[in-house]
Amino acid sequence: MSLIYFSIAWVTGIFVGNVLLESGLKVSPWYMLLGLIPFPLLFLGIQRKRIILTGICLVIFLGAIGYFQSQLPGVAENGLRFYRGQGAVEVRGRVIGDPEIGDQTTRLHLSAAEIKQDGEWREVSGTALLFVPRYPTLSYGDVLLVQGKLTDLARLGNLDYQRYLALQGISATMSYPDIEVIAEGAGFQPLVWIYSLRSNISQVLTEILPEPQASLAQGIILGIRGNIPSPVRADFVHSGTAHLLAISGLHLSIVAGIMVSLGIWLFGRRGYLYVWLALVTIWLYALLTGLQPPVFRAVIMVSLFLVAELLGRQRSALTALSLAAAVMIGISPQILGTASFQMSFMAMIGLIFVFPPVQSLLRRGVNARLTEDSPLASAANFTVDSFSVSLGALVAVWPLIAYYFGIVSPVALLATLFALPALSGTIVTGALAGIAGLLILPVAQVIAWLSWLSLSYMLLVVQVFAVFPYIEIDEVSPALVWGYYAILLLVIYSARNWRRWDTLISRATGFASGLPRKWVLPPLLIVAGLVVITTITLPDDNLHVSFLDVGQGDAILIQKGNRQILVDGGPSPQAIALELARKMPFWDRTIDLVILTHPGADHVTGLVEVLKRYRVKGVLYPATDYRSVIYDQWCQLLEDKDIKQTTARAGQQINLGQGVVIEVLNPQTARLTGTQSDTDNNGVVLRLRSGKISFLLTADAMWEAEYDLVVRRSNLMSTVLKVGHHGSATSTTVEFLDVVNPRLAVISVGADNAFGHPSRDVVDRLRQRIGQENIYRTDEDGTIEFTTDGERLWVKVGE
Repeated sequence: MSLIYFSIAWVTGIFVGNVLLESGLKVSPWYMLLGLIPFPLLFLGIQRKRIILTGICLVIFLGAIGYFQSQLPGVAENGLRFYRGQGAVEVRGRVIGDPEIGDQTTRLHLSAAEIKQDGEWREVSGTALLFVPRYPTLSYGDVLLVQGKLTDLARLGNLDYQRYLALQGISATMSYPDIEVIAEGAGFQPLVWIYSLRSNISQVLTEILPEPQASLAQGIILGIRGNIPSPVRADFVHSGTAHLLAISGLHLSIVAGIMVSLGIWLFGRRGYLYVWLALVTIWLYALLTGLQPPVFRAVIMVSLFLVAELLGRQRSALTALSLAAAVMIGISPQILGTASFQMSFMAMIGLIFVFPPVQSLLRRGVNARLTEDSPLASAANFTVDSFSVSLGALVAVWPLIAYYFGIVSPVALLATLFALPALSGTIVTGALAGIAGLLILPVAQVIAWLSWLSLSYMLLVVQVFAVFPYIEIDEVSPALVWGYYAILLLVIYSARNWRRWDTLISRATGFASGLPRKWVLPPLLIVAGLVVITTITLPDDNLHVSFLDVGQGDAILIQKGNRQILVDGGPSPQAIALELARKMPFWDRTIDLVILTHPGADHVTGLVEVLKRYRVKGVLYPATDYRSVIYDQWCQLLEDKDIKQTTARAGQQINLGQGVVIEVLNPQTARLTGTQSDTDNNGVVLRLRSGKISFLLTADAMWEAEYDLVVRRSNLMSTVLKVGHHGSATSTTVEFLDVVNPRLAVISVGADNAFGHPSRDVVDRLRQRIGQENIYRTDEDGTIEFTTDGERLWVKVGE
């Protein structure tokens, strides 16, 4: 118990030191002499052991206060903080940690080594948070030379985020600096390997899973949450399950507990195989996440609990946990204020104090109804143990979730309990699929079907519970959090008197008496579910043309049977991935042809992600001397993946079968030059026909290209016109409309875009010709899908 007291004294001192500093008080080292006050009482000969213990705890407490305040960084001239707000500087440093890749922005932690100001290089220390474009891709260990302005964390606006970054040791930020890569792979080599493995598995997941399942798997398995679509993230927040996306002690304790239950179910308690199964699983899990500091701390805490079980000394788990927490805080005092550390510690407290009585209570109900050695009792005990672990961790962590995430949902606990069964399934099957994909991709695809089921189940649960009302609050009072834990302590103390639940639980466990054996029913249900879902998602014989809502850009998906052609990818990797997942079956990860109409960022950016996520058989794009970072990335990927490349030119035809043909109308062999934009006017213009129905896809063609097509007497007459250049005033002339003679028009445009698209003149022109009801816009209607059998045409919006 002494170690527990010493640990509590140390942690309490760190906490008080932080409170005093926030109040503007900094104490003198001489105050530690106050810890000697109890020791003269030793001469009285009374309770010497308690006096010594009290004196040592007081010294530790006072020493922790001084230690915390001595560890805070100052604003020295050799510190990065000194140069904030002093104009443009050059900084040379190394990328530490795995870059956090978002939809269009990447966040890098740069450990600075030197800084140049006024033409002079100086040594410097500190870490800067860099916001850089998503492309080109940077990695852990890259040595960079960056040029830009260092700013204060206050410029980020969000106080909670500022505090979070400050606790991580971030000294300054820099937005979109000029970057030069000096060297690569200069980090700690084991971490280089781990981050490379993590990146490769992340890429495999995007290739074998559709969206949003792929990004959700990245978040849960690898801790990469930047690609999770905003609507999905909002559903998790509103349902009170956002904590499931943040890998912490809660995650690991639940996974470990369920793996222990699974091990006992499969192997029994012989040889402690169930403990080794859980230990191996959580350490592999931590390895896949890149061994980020919060995860590393959490896995150590969970491992201590499992080792105590292995040694048969469960009562010593609290002592080991307290000592580990004190050591971690001693190494980095700032972690005491982080959500990840607090949630990890409290999750373990839940396993130590809440899990055992809940498990005992529920198991008594099972044993009262079922024979102890029967397969059904084993399965029921596995379910009971898994539920007990989840409930124990959640009960201990729930107030912290409310405090840090700012959402109080009355269904949060229920939603979490329903979603948790998919957590371990997702981690196990997703990790297996990701690792298998590094070796044999087809095998990974099959395993991914199981992962898709668990991820889809989790998404369904979250969507259902997100419908319920929730309370969004600016701040949860710390007093309420402390009050909750005081009540929880009383409840745990009196848990032995909770006998009246036995009858209810016994009745509930009796329901399982008629179920098949444990090795038969789960596989049959999984196979049946996959067969049914696959059957439902099989393609029909119609032609589907979907104008995808990807923001201010173009993306068109053409589907005929099991063949799929994607024209452009829009400006957002996340948006195109999500839209393709909605339109393509989950088991289909192949795109027959990708057509890039021109290399502008609003057309090619999303396609870079498509090349990474899908097996693309071929690409068609125009010859151009255009150069940009994102277009160069696209060209490099084509070479790396050895994808068949075809240069677009007028006269080419793509036959999709059953009379469905795509004709290439532009660019001509003799390229247009001297126009307002040669890149746009030499883009790929397509005409898709199926029987009596046709679509004219004009990309960003301007009036010069339209005029050239009319003069060359190209076959332009079409049922549906994709309006050129997002409805810009530079396109869709009266003469062009006369020749096309459309009945319907689609404008692919982003909401509230900076260009003022679509032009009012263009909209009026279309309204006069075809009527307002026949004009569709992605900014107003969302994704617009046309379906035709060659005779009739159906339109569906808002997808």
